[in-house]
Amino acid sequence: MFTATEATEADALRQFGEALARHRGQPTPFRFAHWDEAVTELMRIADRNGPTVAVIDEFPFLAKASPALPSIIQRALDPAAQITNTPVRLLLCGSALSFMGGLLAGNAPLRGRAGLELVVPTLDFRLAAEFWEITDPRTALLTHAIVGGTPAYRREFTQGDTPAGPDDFDAWVTRAVLNPARPLFREARCLLAEEPELHDTALYHSVLAAIAAGNTARGGIADYLGHKSTDLAHPLSVLQDVGMITHEADAFRRNRSAYRIAEPLIAFYHSVMRPAWGDLKRPGRAPAVWRRAQSTFRSKVVGRTSNRSAANGPAGTRPPQPTAGRSQGPSTILPRRPATKSTSRCMARPTAAAKHYSPSAKPNGTTSWERATSNVSSTSVLSSPRAAPQPTPPGCSATAAPASPTNCATSPRTTRPSS
Repeated sequence: MFTATEATEADALRQFGEALARHRGQPTPFRFAHWDEAVTELMRIADRNGPTVAVIDEFPFLAKASPALPSIIQRALDPAAQITNTPVRLLLCGSALSFMGGLLAGNAPLRGRAGLELVVPTLDFRLAAEFWEITDPRTALLTHAIVGGTPAYRREFTQGDTPAGPDDFDAWVTRAVLNPARPLFREARCLLAEEPELHDTALYHSVLAAIAAGNTARGGIADYLGHKSTDLAHPLSVLQDVGMITHEADAFRRNRSAYRIAEPLIAFYHSVMRPAWGDLKRPGRAPAVWRRAQSTFRSKVVGRTSNRSAANGPAGTRPPQPTAGRSQGPSTILPRRPATKSTSRCMARPTAAAKHYSPSAKPNGTTSWERATSNVSSTSVLSSPRAAPQPTPPGCSATAAPASPTNCATSPRTTRPSS
């Protein structure tokens, strides 16, 4: 497995060469001048024991520095290249959902090369309560209204700090969420900054603030921002593409719809934290800010998430069951949110808010996740046409004949799940 970082093409090739040499047990790292050489060597790593899985995590970082990389991988998967290839199954992972989805869309080089595109959402209310080890239904609901179902927030972002019960919830919010010294304090702001499609973050933050304030129609959002309704078509569409918001039909009014913030932490940030950001950055102010924000939290955060959580029932009332999630595009299979922000996507984008996830089966049937920069991450598996069939790992669903490119995705992060 190779996890990419933000780097120049030369630096990324150096890191990749070192990782590949370690995998093959070579004392000196490979020195690749360009990605053609690197991908060619990667497609030769399988041995006589059968197909080998190669995982490239945070693939968008590599493609950003080397835009031709998807085309190079396409060429490596073409029948003409199979003379020198060994049976390798390539798994591309990324948390930037819009980018990962675009890898297989339209005229993209990898269009038709993947057998499965999988978006793995975050944990739902019931699974999140189990993961956070919260047995009190009310505390579980309030906690989920703030951090949602991103597994990374449980340990990496709160250092394992969980509310002990109803009496500890307010204290937990001030010490784990509203505490400038904790990573979760700035996470909502980072989620937007990490999305490559969101160039004008100030505008997108304002749109999200308008929705958090209760303006769910495009006209209301436009009035709140002082813009024309037509000016918001693009930013609203982009926020939907990256999984930050959803657009839902009104069940009671014909031809009406409403925009909702999909990531609980972002809704909490814009309703509670952003209006008091100056005070929160000052030591000792969090308890007072939280006391003043109680009514806002109950009406604008909890009130808008409780209806969705209620559909899943109180924690512990029924066993976790996989259900359909939110589709991000054609041929997308969505296992129910277990781990994002963070969610993962098999080759191809959180809901709102997942990072990539590397499948790692646990005895209890769940999997380990890493935070995705948004709620949802994406992972895709591309197989060499010569790759022979191999057993499907637990929790992984693969579709494709052995003689054609195959994609396999494992469902429950989520990770943002890292991120």
